[in-house]
Amino acid sequence: MIVRLIWLLLVTTLSSPVNAAEPAAIDGKQIEQITGVQGALNQQENVFKISKPRNDVKIDVDHWTMPPFMGLTSWASFTPAQDGQTMMMGDTVVVEDEVNDAMSAALDAGLEVTALHNHFFFDAPKVFFMHIGGMGDAAKLAGGVKKVFDQIAAIRAAQPQPQAMFGGSKIGASNAISGDPLAAIVGVNGQSKDGMFKISIGRPATMHGIKIGNEMGVNTWAAFAGTDDEAVMDGDFAMTAKELQPVLKAMRGEKINVVAIHSHMSDEEPRYVFLHYWGKGKAAALARSLKTVLDAQSKVAH
Repeated sequence: MIVRLIWLLLVTTLSSPVNAAEPAAIDGKQIEQITGVQGALNQQENVFKISKPRNDVKIDVDHWTMPPFMGLTSWASFTPAQDGQTMMMGDTVVVEDEVNDAMSAALDAGLEVTALHNHFFFDAPKVFFMHIGGMGDAAKLAGGVKKVFDQIAAIRAAQPQPQAMFGGSKIGASNAISGDPLAAIVGVNGQSKDGMFKISIGRPATMHGIKIGNEMGVNTWAAFAGTDDEAVMDGDFAMTAKELQPVLKAMRGEKINVVAIHSHMSDEEPRYVFLHYWGKGKAAALARSLKTVLDAQSKVAH
C-alpha cells in the first residue's frame, strides 16, 4: 500500500503543470523601449518581432517607387533560448553608403553579421540586405539592434541623398602597381598584368567526393590596381562559418569595405562562405590590412 502511494505521488508530481518545462516569455515592452520600435508577439511561435519600414529613402525598382510593405522593411525577431538566453535574428535594409558603418555598429555591439546581398535588380538607389543575429541577454541584443538603426538614421540625417561612390582617396588613372613589395607584405607570391597585381590563396574542399581548391574557385584572392600611392584593392575571402565573424571584425577594423557575404556553391565540404570587399589607399597600406585580416582568419582556422 505504501509503495502504491509513493508511486502515485511520483506520477502526480512529474505530470504536474507546475513542474512542466514551459517556454520563457519574451519581454516585448522592454525590447520596444530599448529599440524605440514597435513590435508584436506571435504567441504560436513565441517570437516577438519589431519592424522598421524604410520610409526615409525613396527607392525605385524597375522605375516604380516601391512601398516598404513590398520588402523594404528592417526587422529583428527575438525568441527564448536555453539557459534563460534569447536568440535574435534580423534583416536590415541598407543602401550602399550605409552598409559598412551599419555593419561596424552591429559588430561593435556584439551582434553577428551573417549575410549581405541584394534582393532586386534595377533599383535606385541600390538596396542591400544585411542579416544580423545573436544569442544572449535580450536587453543587450535589443541595444545592439538599436545601435544599427541609429547608425543608419545618423547617416541619412547628415546626408539625405545616398552617396554614389565610396569616400576616401582617389584611384590612380593608370595602372602601375609594384607587385613584389605587396607579395613580401602578404607573404604570398602573385601575378602581375598590365600594371595590376593579384594574389590567390586556395582552400581545400570536396564536392560530390571530388577534391576541389584554388582553380575551382575555393580561394581567397586580392587584386591591386591604380598606382602605389592611389591604389584600389578588391577581392574575395573564402571562410568557414567560424571564421566569418573574426574576418568581418578585422576587415572593418582596417576600414576595408565589405560589399557582399554569400555562398558560391552547394554540397561542398567543409561549407564555405564568401566575402567580397573593396578598399582604397596606398598599395602597401592595403596589403598590410589584407595581411591583418588573413592573420585573424588563420588564428581561428587553426
